[in-house]
Amino acid sequence: MAECDGINKSRDDAVNTKVYWEEIAMRRKDADMTQGVIWKQFVAFSVPMAIGLLFQQMYNTVDTLVVGRFVGREALAAVGSTASIINMMVGLCAGLSTGASVVISQTYGSHDHKRLHDAVHTTISVTFILCLLATSAGLLLIDPMLAMMDTPEDVLPDARAYLTIYFAGMTGLLIYNMGSGILRAVGDSRRPLYFLVFSALINTVFDLVFVVYFDMGVRGVAVATILAQGLSALLVLVTLTREQGSYGIRWHELGISLRELKQILGIGMPSAVQQGITSFSNVFVQSYINAFGSACMAGYSSYGKLDAFILIPVQSIALASTTFVGQNWGAGQPERAREGVRQALVISLIATVSLTLGMLCFAHPLMSLFSSDEEVIDYGVRFLTLVTPFYFTICFNQIYGGALRGVGNAKAPMIIMLSSFVVFRQLYLLVTRLFHLGFVSVALAYPMGWLLCSTLLIICYRRSVLFRKAKEPVQEKNNAAA
Repeated sequence: MAECDGINKSRDDAVNTKVYWEEIAMRRKDADMTQGVIWKQFVAFSVPMAIGLLFQQMYNTVDTLVVGRFVGREALAAVGSTASIINMMVGLCAGLSTGASVVISQTYGSHDHKRLHDAVHTTISVTFILCLLATSAGLLLIDPMLAMMDTPEDVLPDARAYLTIYFAGMTGLLIYNMGSGILRAVGDSRRPLYFLVFSALINTVFDLVFVVYFDMGVRGVAVATILAQGLSALLVLVTLTREQGSYGIRWHELGISLRELKQILGIGMPSAVQQGITSFSNVFVQSYINAFGSACMAGYSSYGKLDAFILIPVQSIALASTTFVGQNWGAGQPERAREGVRQALVISLIATVSLTLGMLCFAHPLMSLFSSDEEVIDYGVRFLTLVTPFYFTICFNQIYGGALRGVGNAKAPMIIMLSSFVVFRQLYLLVTRLFHLGFVSVALAYPMGWLLCSTLLIICYRRSVLFRKAKEPVQEKNNAAA
């Protein structure tokens, strides 16, 4: 009898726990994407994220605008040309953030609150370790990377100063990215947006104060950026600390679960390696650009800021597709996951093509925002008109890559993207140098890589587990694996 009472008590505890979390869920700002109208969920999730990416892009864009207008051509070239070095370090950490987001979205979708709690606390603990490693490595790599890019002497001092301050204060960026990744993984894309809008506005004010009023040059924009990023990190940590759900931070429970860490690294490391190596290869791409002089560097920098704005919709939809597929795969709904990917692709194509056409129509006025130097503007317009017609191809590799990561397959996108964006692109650029093919051929290096990558990812996605006829429900498989 006592044994029966014990069994009934366990069942009651399980029911009460489930009811408790369901009550908490009603008060939270997360989103269950395993039910409801698919396209509406993508819009509701992607629009705040797109606005967030828009304001995130404002960080470097405002930096570029301010130094281009108030400092000069060399400062503009310095800030723009260092992006590939910064992205190399940030990309490594962002890849691990992707792994954490996939694990968190899957455990959220399967309503496994214990594993969700462990995954979040493991993620936060690993992030603090990464902050120390990334800061140290970044500071040590500044001079070797600038030398590897063949940075011109007139640009070198500003580039070194900007990178030194940026890497010294990059902890805020890493914490914000990881913390906002946790919120997005459970369907909350709004609060990360609010924090980003706030910090982007603060960054703009600080830029103008430090550069225009205090005349600090590139050092001013670097200081403004790290201060603003620090504020966004503080906001996201406070939010997660106050969260009552199972993904809230309990500081006394911080620690590393080896089970969750293994899964996070298994998914995140391929993405981290892919992003890190791709950005590292872009250091060499930048060296090809640098060979044309500081005017070309400044023009390329200006084009790069506009390029990032065009890609915001597809990036936000790709991130949404990873969360959507992760939740539905965890819930045992592969058909819904596939339909979500189809709708995500259509939405991203419409948005990207529309923005591309608008950018082409106003190429010269847009470039004039960054500089009054006609040579700089001319180079920027040439980059824009040569590269933007190929942007639609990015939709395929981003959406399908995101979908594959959502089911836990990060290795295939890593291999394909490294092969396309690193190996193929470097071989392509080597041929342009050997045969002296000139500016146009160098500018087309990126589109050629996009075309190859998209073709391979389309094939890989169609052969993924989402298209296999399972002998048993996906949820039962997931439970068995757990």
